[in-house]
Amino acid sequence: MDVSQAFTSRSLSSLTKVFPDAELTEKPVNSGSALLQETYSFQVAYKGNQLMKHIRVRISSDMNENITVRSTGLVPSELPTYPDHDDIILRSTPGLYPDPLYPIDEIEGITVFPGQWRSIWVTVNVDEAAIPGIHNIKIVFETDNGDVLGEEIYELEVIPAKLPEQTLIHTQWFHSDCIATHYDVEVFSEDHWELIGQFVKTAVNHGVNMILTPLFTPPLDTEVGGERPTVQLVEVEKSGQHYRFNFEKLKRWIELCRNQGVEYFEFSHLFTQWGAKHAPKIMGNDHGGYKRLFGWETDAAGEEYRQFLGQFLPELVKFIRQNQLEHQSYFHVSDEPGLRDLESYQKASEIIQQYLNEFPIIDALSDYQFYENGFVKNPIPANNYIEPFLEHGVENLWTYYCCGQYKKVSNRFFSMPSFRNRVHGIQLYKYNLAGFLHWGYNFWYSQFSKKPIDPFKNTDANYSFPSGDAFIVYPGEHGPIESIRLEVLYEALQDVRALRLLEGYIGRDNVIELLEEKLEQEITFNEYPLDADWYVQKREQINREIKKWVCSKV
Repeated sequence: MDVSQAFTSRSLSSLTKVFPDAELTEKPVNSGSALLQETYSFQVAYKGNQLMKHIRVRISSDMNENITVRSTGLVPSELPTYPDHDDIILRSTPGLYPDPLYPIDEIEGITVFPGQWRSIWVTVNVDEAAIPGIHNIKIVFETDNGDVLGEEIYELEVIPAKLPEQTLIHTQWFHSDCIATHYDVEVFSEDHWELIGQFVKTAVNHGVNMILTPLFTPPLDTEVGGERPTVQLVEVEKSGQHYRFNFEKLKRWIELCRNQGVEYFEFSHLFTQWGAKHAPKIMGNDHGGYKRLFGWETDAAGEEYRQFLGQFLPELVKFIRQNQLEHQSYFHVSDEPGLRDLESYQKASEIIQQYLNEFPIIDALSDYQFYENGFVKNPIPANNYIEPFLEHGVENLWTYYCCGQYKKVSNRFFSMPSFRNRVHGIQLYKYNLAGFLHWGYNFWYSQFSKKPIDPFKNTDANYSFPSGDAFIVYPGEHGPIESIRLEVLYEALQDVRALRLLEGYIGRDNVIELLEEKLEQEITFNEYPLDADWYVQKREQINREIKKWVCSKV
């Protein structure tokens, strides 16, 4: 039998999600363009009519050294979305969804399943040394004895213009306790530090330039009265009413993150989530014993915690100055307070502003009254509650989304089309936002951190948040396993940078006009094109405009 007759393949953009139980309807995409210093991705889908194992994937290109090929894996989703979801989803049924991007073992290769479409993910790192012009990338599928099953040729044009540096501040909350728990290593042991470095590097490589830094165990997604594993970078020693602090672990954290490219540090919340009514868990030595000094039993506005902060925060500020962090440090009061928490949030905010008034204080909250009353300097509203903040011209505005933002606005659930992830970049650019926050880079616990979960088997925080909300990276055997959603989000961030580059040539108003030309309505946070091909073609148009201006200056 001619094995090539049992195999078919198709090149696709990065915005297609290839499901094993559905026919592939997307048209082939065989070409694209990228700027210097850009990471470019595309896919090749494949299908056979019989089971074939140990299939090799061979790349032939003059850019071989800059190309990585991975296999798109499948993971289960039992809670793909909420029952009152909108219609901008791919499916709402439980099942297997494409997401993790696995390295391809040279010996094992990939497996072709009969009647199932699968895909490989091709990433091209277009560095500054890349030669401008068109580069052919041949992708060959062959058996272990060398028989060719099929091949695709993708044309990538390198545009002779460098993608500018990212100015947007971007944080995906980094849960160092989840890393220690999953890999079963002692917190801040040498093994833990090594893993932290790996996961920080992966984050930075995908546009994360701010890192959640656990001064004390972050009081996030924790059951009231419960606690998460202790990940506390500041050592505390209590002697009567006085405290001494050791910042050596914090210094190591800062150095590690800086070495990986982190630019900004957001220090963990100084009050509990959803209301700022209590202190975070703070461990320390007291009369020779190591114990919890503050926690759920602590009144946030009580005198004891006020005295602690009155001694701790000046010492922290001194550390910040000694390590030249004055312009890279951000602080939090409490995550996601509501209007019912206005009074407790006000008290907490006033306490820390006595010592931290020179630093940005950022919090995810969506009621404008917190900002209007001066309780928070830098509000971060959810993208479905951002309009009042835009209307009032709030400066240095950020946004965020999480599980609650699933109607019309951009997000990254498994069940959503990838363009709903990609459009976020255009929205960030159009509204000139200063930052973006997400709570789940690697949250591998159940809701309220009651127990660990295996993110390869449980993708919804133990049936709590739609799959894709709680994490965007997986814990591989030897370190991070990236995801489709992480790669597409980085493409969105690169879109912002490309738009800023074009703005330097034609001006901001003309860039927005180009983005919205021929659309029936302007792009907003809940109105945008619902066609993946539009995003592919629009980016190509942006690149052509940049190329025209660059070449006209030669």
